[in-house]
Amino acid sequence: MTLVMTAMVRDEADVIGAMLDHHIDQGVDRFIVTDNGSTDGTTEILAEYAARGILDLRHDPLHEKQQGTVVTGMARDAYLLYGADWVLNADADEFWMPVSPGTTLAGVFAAMPTELQSFTVPVVDMIGEAALDGSGLQRLVYRDQRSLDELNRVGLLAHSTHDAVHVGSPDVTVSQGNHFVSIASQGMPPEELGLEVLHFPWRSWSQYRRKVESAGRAYASSPHLTPSPNHHGMRDFRRLRDNLLLGYYLVRHPTPDEIQQGLASGAFVLDDRVASHRPSPLSDEALDSELADSARASTLLAIELELRLAGEHEARAQHERELEVLSSENHRLLQRLEASDEGAADLRALIDAYSERRIVRWVDGAAKVLKPTRAGH
Repeated sequence: MTLVMTAMVRDEADVIGAMLDHHIDQGVDRFIVTDNGSTDGTTEILAEYAARGILDLRHDPLHEKQQGTVVTGMARDAYLLYGADWVLNADADEFWMPVSPGTTLAGVFAAMPTELQSFTVPVVDMIGEAALDGSGLQRLVYRDQRSLDELNRVGLLAHSTHDAVHVGSPDVTVSQGNHFVSIASQGMPPEELGLEVLHFPWRSWSQYRRKVESAGRAYASSPHLTPSPNHHGMRDFRRLRDNLLLGYYLVRHPTPDEIQQGLASGAFVLDDRVASHRPSPLSDEALDSELADSARASTLLAIELELRLAGEHEARAQHERELEVLSSENHRLLQRLEASDEGAADLRALIDAYSERRIVRWVDGAAKVLKPTRAGH
């Protein structure tokens, strides 16, 4: 069984060596890695692994969000050049793990039925205290299991999306982000062959600021891509340009007190499997506590206001939708009256029917909500 991992990376010197060493220990046979014009030493680190004969190093200096195309090419070559039975398309900040203790990725995939063809693997975001700089592998030791409401209150929309695994194939297509592939899944692995990905997306303020700027500029250089305005990368890029990103970085990381509360509630769960086996390539550097506290406080207030405005907007939009339905029903009423020889009787029957459906209360409620808006026009 041959297991190949692909990755497209840019400026990941704080973590790429630890990521590769982890997967070498897990039994990955070959890596195909495309360096996307790194300037922080990532290229040199990758070259060291290439010199050892375990990594196929490629270069693509364009910054135009072409990950889907590049990864698709690497995934196909995993089969065409190296005879991959299974292919893992990963990011530099991902550490793939078997769920069952005492085994490895190689052991799991040796027993994995190829009849499955492809399947998804859950991604777990790892969290901990914030830092100015550093890899953070010994600091970010908590599985983030906060609810969606809890995530929203710190400016996050959702947890990370799953990754996709697939058998080796000469014509597979991998989507942007490695979340989906063209090979249809024929089922999920049995429980004893379960997998998960431990994800370290926000390792330090320095790293995250650089990541947001790189991603935002790449999207700006790729007019053929149209990410949603609510795409997490584009939202953070706007915050960076408005000099607000530091606060949003800080509030998504819990304070020591919040970590203890989260451990008690189940929002955070200790998982030190990476921390206990893989040293951080870059030592942590703490943020100025006074600056951090100030930025956190102001950003939490801003997020609260954002959520409140979003809620009011949704309530108003809901009443507008209800009024549209009511208007449509009123139009149908007029059409029936025009076509009826007994218009008065039809009108009384429809009014009775509307009363039973409490349309009057419905309109009154909508009018109360919409009145302030109309008054302002």
